Amino acid sequence: MRWWSVANFVSNAGTWMQLTVQNLLVLQITGSAAATGLSMSVQAAPGLLTSLAGGAAVDRWPRKLTAAVSQALLGAVAFLTAFLVAVDQLNLGVLMALAAVTGVVATVDGPACALLGNDLVRTEDVPSAIGVGSLVHNAGRLAGAGLAGVTVAFLGTAAAYAANGVSFLFVAAVIPFLRPVAQAVRARSERPAAKPAGTGAEPDMSMREGLTFFMRRPRLVALAGITGLSSVLGRNYQLTLAVLVVGPLAGGAGAFGTVSTVLAVGGILGAVLGARLHRPSVRLVGVLAAAGGVLQIVAGLSPSLAVLLVVVLPMALVESVSDTAGTTVLQTDPPEYLRGRVLGVWGSVKTVWGLAGPPALGLLMELAGARGALVTGGLLIAGAIGAGYVLRERRVAKPVVVRTEESALAGQPALGTAA
Repeated sequence: MRWWSVANFVSNAGTWMQLTVQNLLVLQITGSAAATGLSMSVQAAPGLLTSLAGGAAVDRWPRKLTAAVSQALLGAVAFLTAFLVAVDQLNLGVLMALAAVTGVVATVDGPACALLGNDLVRTEDVPSAIGVGSLVHNAGRLAGAGLAGVTVAFLGTAAAYAANGVSFLFVAAVIPFLRPVAQAVRARSERPAAKPAGTGAEPDMSMREGLTFFMRRPRLVALAGITGLSSVLGRNYQLTLAVLVVGPLAGGAGAFGTVSTVLAVGGILGAVLGARLHRPSVRLVGVLAAAGGVLQIVAGLSPSLAVLLVVVLPMALVESVSDTAGTTVLQTDPPEYLRGRVLGVWGSVKTVWGLAGPPALGLLMELAGARGALVTGGLLIAGAIGAGYVLRERRVAKPVVVRTEESALAGQPALGTAA
């Protein structure tokens, strides 16, 4: 698990380095901010259509082999991009095609690597392993964003892509030496019973089974609703807080950099706290999401940058703990043989939020301004989650308690059976 965490840190740093450099590269090629956004959408869009197939592949194929091959493919794409940049043969069309290929491979790589990490620890330690993964992700993001500027300044854009390729190969080289715990191996070997004995029918391992399980599991549907609401109306703080700082609070790029740093620190602290969760639930995710909505309202009403900085830290911390709790539920609730496909369904749903969230939030900011968007979004998040909780409590039938008084029955003749 230590080796896996080190490998993931290296990989995450390389990935965030490439993402940062890719945006700069598109701007250099086209000079268009719209094209930059389009390149991000092209890389995310394959998740909408191919995540289900990617999750099914993770359930069908050996997990270590799947993760190693997907990491190697991602490394090959990064090296190819670095070569094309170095020889000045990369145009926008080729870059978009490479981004789409990266997105397709990621639909297999994401669930494979996530579940492989869980296989390295005992079942009771999986929430802690997911928390460690979240911590590594946030630390890698900070390191990658910082290294991107240094690498481009001293070595050039091609070097950043090449460094990301090396990070993928490092992970692929570590995977063969990982040893899943015996408990995880036994769980993976268990499959649902085949259809009537003697018919030779195999268990249903189709994509449809994963989608059916997800849709018939109320807690997973509720988790999707809570996370989607928070993703669309909140959490896009790089957009909302940037406009708030530069606009109403009259700050500059340096001030927003400070806010971004505090957000990152809050995310790391939240990941540390999330690693201590033993049995997270959808209710906990909802409570944390509602608390994040309330803090978002306070952030929107902040009269000064100092007040905003005080609010931003717990806001990021709550978001990070909520993410860790939700990921734990998502990766541990389904039976082992279905987890890849359930993560595939989640990948498709998450892609919808990723594509729809920024435009919807941008429209809300056009109509209500930065403060109005934060306050309105926070009210809708907290209000919807609160209303959902109330409705759920009303639907749950309360047990009827029947009290038996022995003294009242004493002396009465026993009841006989009717012939």
